[in-house]
Amino acid sequence: MEGSTSPKALRVAAISGSLRRGSANTGLIRAAKEICEESIPGMVIDHVDISDLPLLNTDMEVDGGFPPAVEAFRASVRAADCFLFASPEYNYSISGPLKNALDWGSRPPNCWADRAAAIVSASGGSGGSRSMYHIRQVGVFLDIHFINKPEVFIKAHQPPKKFDSDGNLIDPEIKEELKEMLLSLQAFALRLQGKPANSKHAA
Repeated sequence: MEGSTSPKALRVAAISGSLRRGSANTGLIRAAKEICEESIPGMVIDHVDISDLPLLNTDMEVDGGFPPAVEAFRASVRAADCFLFASPEYNYSISGPLKNALDWGSRPPNCWADRAAAIVSASGGSGGSRSMYHIRQVGVFLDIHFINKPEVFIKAHQPPKKFDSDGNLIDPEIKEELKEMLLSLQAFALRLQGKPANSKHAA
């Protein structure tokens, strides 16, 4: 609102590691956006679509520039205050689309560095835990600072039903877990920026 002295909202670049329609992980980003709009003042979720990114090929880098889709993606990453990754587990590891996005963002100059991040995963029997720890390993090199807790692993295919047929989150307990994770991300991101946290939650 014009004339307001409230602090600038934290912009969260939210990236889904799944490209399919009806993805539960993309649904988690939609749920996170709704939670922030309804009950977390000062935090805004921006879904960054990675479906148009080409496979990493440094031959596409010409005179220090990148293909248009990559330039747009890197601009979105640079503009963010922190990150939210929502990704399935593929073969015990990171999904191909997410790894490709992480790699494009890492090309010099690295767009990810010195910001907070959180990871949530909806996947099979492990709930995506193995993939989540691999994302954390990649983040070490990229200088991404992940919150440690809470960890949100969602066993998407086990009862009770957690998502509808369009991938929308319908489980109220998981919505509350997601909210707690977002509050922790908010507090940690503000701490890294040297600002007072808006809640009691921390990483």
